[in-house]
Amino acid sequence: MRYGRPGGIAYHHIADTNIALFTHFIPCGVWEAVYIIEGLLKNESELQPTTIHADTQGQSFPVFSLAHLLGFELMPRIRNWKDLVFFRPTKHTSYVHIDALFGAAGRNVIDWDLIESHFKDLMRVALSVRGGKVSSVLLLRRLRSGSRKNAHYAAFREVGRVIRTIQLLRYLTDPQMRRRVTAATNKVEAFNGFSEWVRFGNRGIIADNDPVEQEKAVKFNALLTNCLIFHNTLDIAQAVRELQAEGWKTEPEDLAEVSPYLTEKIMRFGEYSTHELDLAPEAYEPHLDVDFTKLDPQDPAAAS
Repeated sequence: MRYGRPGGIAYHHIADTNIALFTHFIPCGVWEAVYIIEGLLKNESELQPTTIHADTQGQSFPVFSLAHLLGFELMPRIRNWKDLVFFRPTKHTSYVHIDALFGAAGRNVIDWDLIESHFKDLMRVALSVRGGKVSSVLLLRRLRSGSRKNAHYAAFREVGRVIRTIQLLRYLTDPQMRRRVTAATNKVEAFNGFSEWVRFGNRGIIADNDPVEQEKAVKFNALLTNCLIFHNTLDIAQAVRELQAEGWKTEPEDLAEVSPYLTEKIMRFGEYSTHELDLAPEAYEPHLDVDFTKLDPQDPAAAS
């Protein structure tokens, strides 16, 4: 169940070029964050993202940890600041202006010994995930549902605490980073809205219970959505060229604000004209300016 109704989730990886790189159909109740990294690991295209933006589910310690070990920078949307914990590098560390963020003195301290003692194990797991021997989805599920007393879980969690604390501090002090994260997550929301507009048949409901057919439905929808984005981009480029021909100056900053998720000129239901049914079509031109007399009529290849 999701939002009070049964269904599933079309989980997209949206590039900064506005298109969907990957799409997964996942059932409701599944922790969406486990799919953040999986799509990037399967990516064989020329686009090789190094930064991942996600919603609030991406704030998990294991996700931060695994993303860092695999070389990805995780920048999720930050909400519910009052529920977030900052961790000190040592129990004696204190700060003049932001010490309250780290809780009481001597608490919320990183266990560096734990990280050091399990560092080789963490790297082995990361290499196995990178090499495809272990699924990142399966690993993150186990790290979420596994025993809190498990040493590997504790080590992943501790690395995640370090990386998330660094990212939270960067988020607080870097306005440009906040704008970048907000723009990226807004782009994802805009893509979702556009793809829902494209998926108009049967009110957007997938009526098949077969997981394969469900996966095909969301992937085909993403493909069609990408095609329309490409079509809109070509139209935008043509409009820009016409403006330039008229003497208008176009700035990159202005074009960066133009969205390709346009619906005004797209006819989802086609065009059915009835006022021209009684008109005869124009005669086609049968002539082709090619001299076929050079072909030997006795040549089997020519005769066929």
